[in-house]
Amino acid sequence: MPTAPGAPPPTHHTPVRLARGFLTGGVAGASLAALVVGAIVESVPLFVTGLALPLVYGALLFLAGAPRRAREAAVVPRTALAVIEALEAVGGESSDVPVRFGLTVVADDGAPFRVEFTQDVNLVELPDYRPRGVVVVQYPPDRPWRVRIVKRPTPEWEDRAASARFDAVPGAGAARWAEPPEGRADGLVALLGLLVGALAVILLFRADLFGTDPSGRGGATEPRPSASSTASTTAVSSASGTVTLGPGRSFLDKGELARALGSFTEGGRARRALTLVVQERMLTVVFLPSGTPAPGFAPGALPRDRFPALVEEATTTLGVRSPRTWQITADRLTGSLVVRVVVTGPDGVASLEANGQGEVVRRAPVR
Repeated sequence: MPTAPGAPPPTHHTPVRLARGFLTGGVAGASLAALVVGAIVESVPLFVTGLALPLVYGALLFLAGAPRRAREAAVVPRTALAVIEALEAVGGESSDVPVRFGLTVVADDGAPFRVEFTQDVNLVELPDYRPRGVVVVQYPPDRPWRVRIVKRPTPEWEDRAASARFDAVPGAGAARWAEPPEGRADGLVALLGLLVGALAVILLFRADLFGTDPSGRGGATEPRPSASSTASTTAVSSASGTVTLGPGRSFLDKGELARALGSFTEGGRARRALTLVVQERMLTVVFLPSGTPAPGFAPGALPRDRFPALVEEATTTLGVRSPRTWQITADRLTGSLVVRVVVTGPDGVASLEANGQGEVVRRAPVR
């Protein structure tokens, strides 16, 4: 592209620009992946990281660009007359229409040059712009492609534009400028960064996400028969564990809950739990992610011998006639372990709470 005298040529795809595009795409991909993976594996630190990462990156970009913005703001714009060679409305359905202008700028102290740019023009003012019309423009001397039409020039420049006549404006021999396009390379690099960032997060947390052993010996889950019967199924990953009993069996039966909890500690895996839920034939444990400040609890330390009595009390003394389902939830989100028994029936929902020793501390009958 020819250059105007005294102005450096624009750089379209410098290495710095491409690297910044790749990094921006990587941050976006990593942030989205962290939000999704953090929600799936229930990792609070990872989810918070996904929220904070783009904010921190945006702040760093803003600070890094401050010197450049200061230099650009210090440049005094140059004012000149220009001849409209062509104009075309390129879209828009509001009162301001984007118009593609082709101008020949005739500066007082420089050679004329051609420039193409897009500027919003109000529909009411659109008839004021016509081919071969003279307008007042301003542009940074070092970035002439950023030329803009001055809609309300000073009286002096307005008189000069009204009286100016350019019958023979250089055309073919004049330097030409246009707004630097983004180009395909920028989009491809940003997309590559997006994919790399997302893939990096998924690979880092693949063990929690898919239940795979980093050594390659594990699958997404580890299904295996329980110790008591092939009618039950156990699935354990690094994030959670589930035991499902076969027909005719219940976790209130003697020894069933102890055997199920024991299956989570086979092979020396003594992990603390964030939440434990017991239903008639299903036991679910959400394990505490490493590095989480929540206290958690050891599943084996639950007062499981008291569970049948707690369910009996909840189904018979809280006003639920013909109870349909019951559920036991254990968690330690605050300072002490809390065991809740919730019973549902045609009359509504009732519940009771017990402490870590299985002693009832609160009752909520059907209302």
